Amino acid sequence: MLPTEPNLELRSCLPARTNSTGRKAPLLFVHGGYCDAWCWAPYFLPWFAERGYPAHALSLRGHGGSGGHETLFVTGIDDFAADVEQVAAGLAAPPVLIGHSMGAAIVERLLATRPVRAAALISPVAPAGLLPMAARLAAERPDHLFRLSQFDPARMTAHVLDALRPFYFSDDVAPEILAEATAHLCAESPRVLLDLSLRLHWQLPERRGVPLFVLGADGDRIATADDVRATASHHGVEAVIAPGLAHMLMLERKWETPARHLLRWLGTL
Repeated sequence: MLPTEPNLELRSCLPARTNSTGRKAPLLFVHGGYCDAWCWAPYFLPWFAERGYPAHALSLRGHGGSGGHETLFVTGIDDFAADVEQVAAGLAAPPVLIGHSMGAAIVERLLATRPVRAAALISPVAPAGLLPMAARLAAERPDHLFRLSQFDPARMTAHVLDALRPFYFSDDVAPEILAEATAHLCAESPRVLLDLSLRLHWQLPERRGVPLFVLGADGDRIATADDVRATASHHGVEAVIAPGLAHMLMLERKWETPARHLLRWLGTL
């Protein structure tokens, strides 16, 4: 593993009433690949803070405003897990971990290796890992895999965006949100992609009663509804599938649908 990364970007929204922080567990959101903590900032962070949850999102090393860009190419899933663990330890109370896509795999890794208060997996990497997903995408749209393999955030073109957008967003996304999301696109660690191909996240943890929630979207072409159900089955829970949304469900106009599903589950803790 790499040394601890001391500079990790953290975006936070806190409840307006300070006494509510003592009643509800903090939430720590973990982003997926090729993006950063911003993806939670437009909607999820303020919405959950308004409902009394201290809401935080970190940028993993090599992403967003965090350090570690120079070593991103050798960063593995356990290094990202260490980032989450480091930030979680600095919060006022143990948080509920909420991971999206690659972030969900990082949360699964922590579930398998560390004590966790509770966890939610959103659009998770399937138990079979990235290779079956890559094979499916190659069959459906080989240009998507080619664009992703050649991805350079410094050289974004309309052609690249046209190839990538249908796999991450539905047509129902605000233009200003899509533009900002494009500005936050970043390179991803080839080492962590290898880890996910080797299914290093796929360890059935001794959950010891750890509450777990699994959520997906029926329009997701990256983590399909069947992939999400496979993850839920692997962990012995039922999946919730939100209609009318794609992979980046937290940024679409109907973002409140998955947020309310998550809120209902949090209310059971």
